Amino acid sequence: MPEGDTIHRAAARLRPALAGQTLVRFEAPRLTGDRPKPGTGIEEVEAVGKHLLVHFEGGLTLQTHMRMTGSWHLYRTGERWQKPRHLVRALVEVQDWVAVCFAAPVVRTYRRDHPGGPLGTGTSPVAHIGPDLCRADPDIDECLDRMASLTSPDDEIGAVLMDQRIAAGVGNVYKSEVLFACGIDPFARLADLSEPARRSLLTTANRLLQANLGSGPRTTVDPASGSGRVAVYGRQRQPCRRCGTPIRMRRQGDQARSTYWCPTCQA
Repeated sequence: MPEGDTIHRAAARLRPALAGQTLVRFEAPRLTGDRPKPGTGIEEVEAVGKHLLVHFEGGLTLQTHMRMTGSWHLYRTGERWQKPRHLVRALVEVQDWVAVCFAAPVVRTYRRDHPGGPLGTGTSPVAHIGPDLCRADPDIDECLDRMASLTSPDDEIGAVLMDQRIAAGVGNVYKSEVLFACGIDPFARLADLSEPARRSLLTTANRLLQANLGSGPRTTVDPASGSGRVAVYGRQRQPCRRCGTPIRMRRQGDQARSTYWCPTCQA
């Protein structure tokens, strides 16, 4: 699943091409909600956690969530696409540019002045999301308050970090990397972690996500160390870069997501 930094990078690529332009063509074969009409202005492209939003004039917003399969591509008009047309889930064309969302399972629109719309919720579909840790100044205190109120004391911290209601942006990679950086067992009970330990996890996640918003491959360790780009993620049975202990992997949470950790450094 794309993590918060991936969605922010996608928004940063799309924004200069789409924001301030006029819609020429819109396609979305499985769209839920109203369709923007050609001639409508595009106000902004925004990343909110793992959601990418395209805001149109008149209050309509296109919301996409990539889940495990989706991606946004940007092409010059007439340029050959890298994926087949049958995977198109949304297409936003303006003069000179075509933005295409491939294989995303969530593609819908809502009205910012009446966000219940066809969803019938009465609130924006991203209103429940916690502070975005990809941003420069997320409200860490609010994240801590949400962590206390939306979880159980027996919840495992690895699963808690993935809860987008608490703080947005952390996915499988950052979950494992942040816990390693802080020396915390992913399967520790939330009740066993002090407030400073919880705060350290959130601030570390914010630092690592912020560091990866630019171009280049994702890196969660000091590049000067010459020890690769990640500390533990995807390195099952390989030696820990700190102590040499073989990295372990175990499924965690309701969705059985993979968690990687060093049993020595994160005892």
